[in-house]
Amino acid sequence: MVQRKPKKKKNRADLPEGMSRREAKLAARAAEREKFQKDPRPYGGLAAEADLVALQEFVPSAVTTVDVKGTPVNIVTVLPGAGAALVREEDQGGERFVALQVTSHSQNPGRDLAYALNWVVNAKPGETLQSTVADGSQPELSELLSDDATLDITTYQDFSWWFPEGASVPPQIQQALRQANDAVLPSEKIGENLPGAIWWVNPGGGKAHIRWVRTEDNEAQMLSALARIAARGELNLGEDTKFAGAFRTHGLVVPVFDLDPSVAADSYEAALAELDKKITAEYANDAALSADERKQLDNIKSRQVTI
Repeated sequence: MVQRKPKKKKNRADLPEGMSRREAKLAARAAEREKFQKDPRPYGGLAAEADLVALQEFVPSAVTTVDVKGTPVNIVTVLPGAGAALVREEDQGGERFVALQVTSHSQNPGRDLAYALNWVVNAKPGETLQSTVADGSQPELSELLSDDATLDITTYQDFSWWFPEGASVPPQIQQALRQANDAVLPSEKIGENLPGAIWWVNPGGGKAHIRWVRTEDNEAQMLSALARIAARGELNLGEDTKFAGAFRTHGLVVPVFDLDPSVAADSYEAALAELDKKITAEYANDAALSADERKQLDNIKSRQVTI
């Protein structure tokens, strides 16, 4: 007669209270799916949403300082080596930096930023963070950045701010710094009193551009508004300017305009204010599009890309 071994009792000590093993597995899988689910608007709800999107996606060299749990932190476009965050040595000022343009990131930039901000306020002088990929340990971004906080952005035409004033640049970094400086495109933020974030950039090649990060909630409504204005021949910023199209990023629509690079960036302020009035009015217009307006809408959609 074969003697059966007694069944081992399954250890329930590691299970959440009140959950069966199956329920715990399902909850773990749901948490894993949530971890990889993309946030449709990672910076939604923040007054700084448009600025954060611009700094992350196309501004070359810029710095803004925010308060995180009573600690000043510099949010920047990019750090040496495209790292995520660092704290300078105490003899160099001990300043804290978090980058938005990084090598290692997830598809949830809002959570990644929260992770990096939470790390940097607890890090010691001299420490660096290479990967900004959130691991679930971070608080909500709204717990670190005030919802109504706006950003005072300083734009640079090089990366001289990478090092404290008067500090010697290590030889192994000098070449990387030169290459980074050579890649910076002349950029300038304009339209401070207008909604969203408006950036002028001159990439060379005969055209400058204005990129306008808009924060309207309904993308379809926004594109229809642009189509109505285009159908009237008014979707431009004046003489020698042209609507180049619109891209979407982080749940927002970004209209782009081609410009004469010899014209000063701040000369478009009045035209931008006038266009904003038209966009606001047409965004609220729920009437059906005319045949010409639908044609313009199809044209805008055909050229739209997501970044």
